[in-house]
Amino acid sequence: MAKASTVSLALRSLLGGFAIGTLGIVAISQSGAQALSGHNSDAPVSYAADHIELQDRQNRVVLAGNVDISQGGLRLQAARTTVAFSDTGSLQIHRIDATGGVQVNRGGESARGDVAIYDFDRRIITLAGNVALRRGGDTLNGGRLVIDLDSGVASVDGRAGGGSSASGVGSTSGGRVSGSFSVPKRGN
Repeated sequence: MAKASTVSLALRSLLGGFAIGTLGIVAISQSGAQALSGHNSDAPVSYAADHIELQDRQNRVVLAGNVDISQGGLRLQAARTTVAFSDTGSLQIHRIDATGGVQVNRGGESARGDVAIYDFDRRIITLAGNVALRRGGDTLNGGRLVIDLDSGVASVDGRAGGGSSASGVGSTSGGRVSGSFSVPKRGN
């Protein structure tokens, strides 16, 4: 029950958090580490899951159990996703909502969180709850991560939309962003 409550809180915080001012925003710019940069968000989307339910009247597909979605070199894995689409002669995905240990990978870059939303119309991926961004030896932890796929810029907030982050590995205390950057070794 506590885990469902945490996921529910993280999802509510994610959805409501866009309008709330953020604490401790860290922008990862084009010249620095880029979060899942260079992704082609127009590429076809492939999926696999243990169970798939088409909810035609609601224009959505629910994928459950070991969900694995890929688009180009981007891979999203989660316990459950809901895919919202429109049917204009062919299915066009507008949004994927993912819950349950969400992992997003592309090349040597990875991001994880409790919940995620991939907004195809805005070309933005948002993860919330115990967020961790990894690239090589660099790490960044926080409450919410927003990745702009057009610019390759990511911003990390210390809190997932205003609620405090849950404690655990990769979480932050007091709504702060934390991490580490690798430093080049000096030659002798």
